[in-house]
Amino acid sequence: MESIAPQVVFELLGLKITNTIVSTWAIMAIVILFAFLIRKYKPGIAEILIESINGIIGSVMPDEERTYKFLPILGTLAIFLIISNIFGIVPFMVSPSSNINTTIALSLIVFFAVHAYGIAEKGLWGYTKDFAKPILLFPLEIVSHVSRTLSLSIRLFGNILSTDLVVAIIFSLAPLFLPLPLATLSLITGVLQAYIFTILAALYIASAVEVQEFEQERRRLKKMKKERSKSS
Repeated sequence: MESIAPQVVFELLGLKITNTIVSTWAIMAIVILFAFLIRKYKPGIAEILIESINGIIGSVMPDEERTYKFLPILGTLAIFLIISNIFGIVPFMVSPSSNINTTIALSLIVFFAVHAYGIAEKGLWGYTKDFAKPILLFPLEIVSHVSRTLSLSIRLFGNILSTDLVVAIIFSLAPLFLPLPLATLSLITGVLQAYIFTILAALYIASAVEVQEFEQERRRLKKMKKERSKSS
């Protein structure tokens, strides 16, 4: 059980720093370093990466302009999760995603982002009205949002932890013959789980910012009216 639970590495100002926190810091440093190097020396790689992530998000958000609006948070989640999920193959490191606290934190980011984008898109009253329509379903809607947040965190945590445990057990039985296939298994599982998490987050945000056709038409007419008033 001690091998599953996060291990305390050291204490900082009275706070216990576990191995998953150290791994998270290392991933943050790696992402920042690579972002700096790519931006300075190979900006074309950044464009390819952005377009790839945008294509994935666009599969559930067909409006391209709105897709780019959500790219910073969804793209950051995707990049962090891909590295985090496969970080366990690095010697002396663990996958932050194998810690339930990390996955809950990521799911809470998605939870608050959904409502923040929904309010920004529709306004507080419009979003609240859509959220509680019909009013009898309001309690069920709250339960739905809480349950899918828990589902996001537990799904990611369970899949990454189980994969790490399987890899560790098999590697302990046959350390000389299976390192490459096991690393490949971790890589595939990590990328797949990052994809699923990002797609679900995009779906939740898309459902929150969805605007009905009459509302889109109202905004279009309002914009045209402003343009005419400015031109006159």
